[in-house]
Amino acid sequence: MPRSPVSRLRVDVLTIFPEMVEPYLRGSILGRGMEKKKLDLRAHNLRDWTHDAHHTVDDKPFGGGPGMVMKVAPFHEALVALKLRKKDGSKTIAAKRARVIVTSAKGKPFTQQEAMRLATYDRLVFLCGRYEGIDERVAAHLADEEYCIGPYVLTGGELPALVMADAVARLIPGVLGKGASLEAESHTEPGVLEYPQYTRPADYPVGKKTWRVPKELLSGDHAKIAAWRASLMRPGEHA
Repeated sequence: MPRSPVSRLRVDVLTIFPEMVEPYLRGSILGRGMEKKKLDLRAHNLRDWTHDAHHTVDDKPFGGGPGMVMKVAPFHEALVALKLRKKDGSKTIAAKRARVIVTSAKGKPFTQQEAMRLATYDRLVFLCGRYEGIDERVAAHLADEEYCIGPYVLTGGELPALVMADAVARLIPGVLGKGASLEAESHTEPGVLEYPQYTRPADYPVGKKTWRVPKELLSGDHAKIAAWRASLMRPGEHA
């Protein structure tokens, strides 16, 4: 039987641009989730775990090639400081209820089902890459999960981290205003999209036309409304 979401979720985002991440984590529904003590969302500057005057987090790739690659050491030291990895790279006791996540083109697709699974862990840590990517030893020895959010390339891992953090955080009980908002959502069942939604006014004039709400929704007949909605829930495609 699937496990239920945890009652409180902590999310850590390791990035060289915490100023990009923090406003989103503290805004709107996620911010209210923090006020309710349902979420604990933190952004960390990866440069805090460097030891040279320039706080260098990247270096030239072995074998040549364009761009720079993010080094393994800052990620390792950050995870040690967060008490999720030991100095020898092995997991701590706290890591048993946590998942360390990186994004890459070769990662598995991130879906609603993956979000539901991650919501059963106490803590998620996102490792945000930049430049030409992250030293592969991070994915091989430090990360628990490797995800791709779509068949395209972004300038960094911050947006994927926020996408995944948002998708998981909203599943924690009490984060959304009404738990019913999670019922019959798109992708909760694989391949199913939510029915269309409408609100007032029922008739909206646009030039010589009128955009109308479907008559079934105005009928007051709950069985007829349910049947109409069910008829429009159709197979969807995962991003």
